Order: sequence, then structure tokens, then C-alpha cells
Amino acid sequence: MDLPILPLAITMMAGPQIISAIIFVTVPRATRVSLAFLCGVALAVTAGVLVMLLVAHLLGNAVHLGSESDKGSVGNIIKYVLVGLLALLALKNWRGRETAEPPKWLGTLMSADARRAFTVGLLVIALMPSDLIVLLTVGVHLEQRHSGFAAALPFIVLTVLIAALPLLLRSLFRRRAETAMPAVRDWMNQHSWLINIGVCVLFIVLVLSGA
Repeated sequence: MDLPILPLAITMMAGPQIISAIIFVTVPRATRVSLAFLCGVALAVTAGVLVMLLVAHLLGNAVHLGSESDKGSVGNIIKYVLVGLLALLALKNWRGRETAEPPKWLGTLMSADARRAFTVGLLVIALMPSDLIVLLTVGVHLEQRHSGFAAALPFIVLTVLIAALPLLLRSLFRRRAETAMPAVRDWMNQHSWLINIGVCVLFIVLVLSGA
């Protein structure tokens, strides 16, 4: 188990990812649709970790990544570059906050069936720049520690568990959740720019603190 990467699971699902999960618990046949979404997320995160581990391994063979304790190591420099990219993304979201709108595809999810939900679960991880940056950070971290895929399993499980929170809350607090979830969904849609900035800031804090 590699505990330092566990907090990065939070950033994997913050943003359109968790908004999608909330939308799916407000649709007809919510349980089936949500479970399909979770399967897509689990597959995408697992494949993403494997791919980024391979990328980090290839980088490690080409250039010595060094240890995490060495702030000037190539591995840490890669992390700092990724931090810089997310800082620029946060700045872009801040500057565009007045005209920011949620992705149009989020509005189509209310009519999604299980197959569509599975596809969304895959793509909402595989195509999100922030998630790709997190996965590459995980890969570099594990390569620096000479850890294998097994060390990333808790990270994968926690990411899927966070994705499952809306469904779990709906199951535990059915009536209250059915009332609250649409309001939460609408608020997050309207403040997507703020959520994106929060994701970037959280990632930066975690990486710079040694996550």
C-alpha cells in the first residue's frame, strides 16, 4: 500500500466526474445506471494507472528519475511541471468565471441508459486533462519508489468509492437524498468553474506537500 498517493483519489473525481455521478442517481433506474458508471470509472482508472506506470517506467529507463527526497530529481521536476500546468488551468478558469458554463454533455446525461453511463465513466477519466495529470503523477511516484501496480490498488479502490458516494448516500438516505441530490447537482453545474479551480489547488497542495 502506498499511502501518500491516496489523497490524489479525491482530485480524480472532483469536477464533472462527481457531477456525472450525482446526475446518474437522479435518473430513472438510478441504481443500474450508476453501477454501470462505476464500472466505467473502475476500468478507466485501472487502465490509466497501468499505462502511466509504463510511461513512468520508460522515462525511468531513459532518464534517472531520482528519489522523492531529492527536490532537484528529474521525477520531482516532472511533478513540478504538472503542478505548473494545473496552476495555469486554475488561472484560466478564474479568468473565464464570468462566462463559464458547464460542459454541454452534462445536460444530456439525464436520459442516459446503462450503456451510456458506462461510456461516460470511461471517458470522464480517460479524457480529462486533470485526471491524466494525476495518473501520471501516480505513475512517477510509484516508479520513484520502485513500487508495482499492487501499490496503486488502494488509490484505485478509493477513487471508485468516491465515485460511488452519491449512490451510497441515495441508498442510505433515500428520501432525503432524492430531495437534496437535484439541488446539489444544479449548484455544481452552475459553479463548475469554482470546482475546477478547487481541484487544481487541491492537487497542487498535495503534490507540493509530498503526496
